[in-house]
Amino acid sequence: MITDCIGKIIHKKTRIGVGVMSGTSLDGIDVAFCSITGCGTETCVKLLHFETIPYAPDFRARLLSVCDAEKGRVDEVCLLNKQLGVEIGKAIVQAAGRAGISMDEVDFVSSHGQTVQHIPEAGATLQIGELADIAAITDTVTVGDFRPSDMAYGGQGAPLVPYVDYLLYRSSTVSRILINIGGIANLTALKKNAGQQDIVAFDTGPGNVLMDHLVRLHTGGARTYDRDGVLASRGQSSDTFLADMIKKDPFPSLTPPRSTGREHYTAAFAERLLERGQDMGLSFEDILATVTDYTALVLASAVKRFVSFQPDEIYVSGGGYQNRYLRDRLEKRFSHEVLSVEALGVSGDAKEAVAFVVLGNEMLSGNANNIPAATGASRPVVMGKLALPSGTFSFGKLKEGDGI
Repeated sequence: MITDCIGKIIHKKTRIGVGVMSGTSLDGIDVAFCSITGCGTETCVKLLHFETIPYAPDFRARLLSVCDAEKGRVDEVCLLNKQLGVEIGKAIVQAAGRAGISMDEVDFVSSHGQTVQHIPEAGATLQIGELADIAAITDTVTVGDFRPSDMAYGGQGAPLVPYVDYLLYRSSTVSRILINIGGIANLTALKKNAGQQDIVAFDTGPGNVLMDHLVRLHTGGARTYDRDGVLASRGQSSDTFLADMIKKDPFPSLTPPRSTGREHYTAAFAERLLERGQDMGLSFEDILATVTDYTALVLASAVKRFVSFQPDEIYVSGGGYQNRYLRDRLEKRFSHEVLSVEALGVSGDAKEAVAFVVLGNEMLSGNANNIPAATGASRPVVMGKLALPSGTFSFGKLKEGDGI
């Protein structure tokens, strides 16, 4: 029965998948509806609809709390696993209605969930957002919880997106670096004519996470991020403060494979940065400019140290691309033009959610969908777990506004 269910999906010439992503920045639930044909290197994907459903402030605060090892409680993790799964299911159904897509047309959902703890050195990770609830509410085959399968074979379970970058953005004529700046920054380096064994990919260090922490501290929570990098642009990056940050942050000096998250770049980490900057006599704007520049510096330094080729093209996706000051610092640090990934024909905001459609499609096709060179796994692995609907439970009549 299960094989018949999956076979029916995979044997369709064109499938509709929904990719769902909730990232380190905890802005909300990203939902991407895509049509997809083929698999592996024959994959062709088209974005049909994308939107972000923001978290209600109190719900976001609860998610942030369980990501903090000192504040998180096991009962709250359990409750949020259930509640987030329900909210993801609702978000998909509501987004389908706004897109004019019937859930009967959707073949599968692929959800990353929300990472609350990632401890790669111990081979442990936890993403919440119960797959069974997503499958029940959407009445759709649901794939998710990708990281543990890679970690079972000695990998870090991250980064996940480089496999998709290889399938969709490799080139026979140019070498490319694709950077995503969410809460954490990561890169995929694809040299011209790259095979999977040639891919270099890893987390580089903080993306927006430290900047966002600082803005919340400075504004008492009235603002959650530096819109367009306006505050940072009023300051000046301090070489002395940068040198101090480099000295006290061990992560960027680690040799890949490597991955990180809020477990390392915590609110307390940001508070210490604020205090050190103030002790140096820097204004808040100078501190924020320096911390923003730090994201650019560790990215450029990582490329110089770990990527063996000079890129012809550099593309950036994620919320960090909207920060104009950060874009300016990236171009200065790389001495190279930095373009939006939209130049490759994909929405920068939707790129990671689209990637999970591809990862889910690969899992359903029975294809290994990790990059061992990037994660450190001992072998290619089929990542992802499956939740099947019973066909008796549907929230198809949810109205817009019934969500988070």
